[in-house]
Amino acid sequence: MTVETLMREEVMEGGLAVEAPRTIQWSSVFAGALAASAMSFILIGFGVAVGLGVSSASPTWRDASAALALLSGLYLIIQAIVSFGFGGYIAGRTTRSEPALATIEDDGERRDGLHGLTAWALAVLAGAALLALLGAAAIDRSPMRSSASNTSAAEPLLSYELDKLFRAPRRAPNADLREARAEAGRILMTSSSHSGVSTDDRTYLVQLVAAATGLAAPESERRVDALIADSKTAINRARRNSIIVAFSVAAATLIGAAVAWAAAVAGGRHRDGAPLPSWMASANRFHRNPRAMPVP
Repeated sequence: MTVETLMREEVMEGGLAVEAPRTIQWSSVFAGALAASAMSFILIGFGVAVGLGVSSASPTWRDASAALALLSGLYLIIQAIVSFGFGGYIAGRTTRSEPALATIEDDGERRDGLHGLTAWALAVLAGAALLALLGAAAIDRSPMRSSASNTSAAEPLLSYELDKLFRAPRRAPNADLREARAEAGRILMTSSSHSGVSTDDRTYLVQLVAAATGLAAPESERRVDALIADSKTAINRARRNSIIVAFSVAAATLIGAAVAWAAAVAGGRHRDGAPLPSWMASANRFHRNPRAMPVP
């Protein structure tokens, strides 16, 4: 018994000594990340084209309903499942198998899954970098970036309210309202705060509108009060939709990681001509008994 045990230990030590290093094959990772990014671009472009995007469903995106925001978020999660599943499968299928892990099922699955997870991480980072570059380019080309005094965060959100606020039947052709619009926008942004627009800001806004449009004081007050209420509604609706979309993006990204891992494992099994693992093929995924491992 002692001799047999010693021989088995020597065989195991010899096998571990010649075992190849477990490294990540970056060619498979890049292939999976590119496949996931391409599929995601196609599906997101299709969703935006058919209106499954908060920014494309109405002339003013902040007027989108909560149902549309939820539907857009659900579509975002579905496209993440498809895209990262496709990329993870490519990463697992193109990874070269290691003979040292052929008899160890869990280690082979773990290695293929790590390739899928790495492809998912690379695709997410590439998408974030692309969005950052597009955002920086859009800011640099914006006409409102001419000077700091003319810049207002309210302009893209409350542009329609600002148009209505300074609407006048007759105005001088050389009138420059950029500074007035920026200042009024900063005041209207406080309408969604806990205290709302202060009395001093409201009075100043009435004076600003009367001077820019030539309206009488009572009519300027009515216009300002109406647009303060409209601005508060628009800001709250935009904030609600932004929260829904942000939650959907986070959920889609995290679900995509799990899908990429599972798809990479399935791709590795198809590469080796083996059946799917029991946690994929069987409905009893929470079996208490551990899976029997072959003795090396």
